[in-house]
Amino acid sequence: MNLIIREAKEEDVAGILGIINYEISNSTVVYDYKERSLAFQLNWYRKKMDEGMPVIVADDGLGVIGFGTFGIFRPWEAYRFCVEHSIYVAENARGKGVGKQLLSELITLARKGGFHTMIAGIDATNEGSIRFHKQFGFQEVGLFREVGFKFEKWLDLIFLQLFLK
Repeated sequence: MNLIIREAKEEDVAGILGIINYEISNSTVVYDYKERSLAFQLNWYRKKMDEGMPVIVADDGLGVIGFGTFGIFRPWEAYRFCVEHSIYVAENARGKGVGKQLLSELITLARKGGFHTMIAGIDATNEGSIRFHKQFGFQEVGLFREVGFKFEKWLDLIFLQLFLK
């Protein structure tokens, strides 16, 4: 697979939208109920750009097959050195190293940005994502029980952390 990891452009937002909407409808990767509109996702993208936060995509030459981003962990000034990231890979592109390349780039960007630590919030049933993050040195630091409710069941959320320095 000829894969390029690059900064997202506004014209990539439709591809990002397709990936995130699939997850909203079919998984507990995202604790949302309703698929997003293109206008919503464009607003999300523009806000990330205004905040100076990265949005990167994995492009296989045919289009966006994955994306990643991060933002400040919580909205108070003392958290300004801590980011929480998200990575999503299209269902038909999983298991091909796309996520590894996206997370590697996000870690590099966070280090270059002077951030101290990176957080991953993962549904506790997503053992693959938990193992994936541990390969990069993330460690489990917390479990919040029954904080989400989707598909008629309560969901637990695990937090993992990576120190960047």
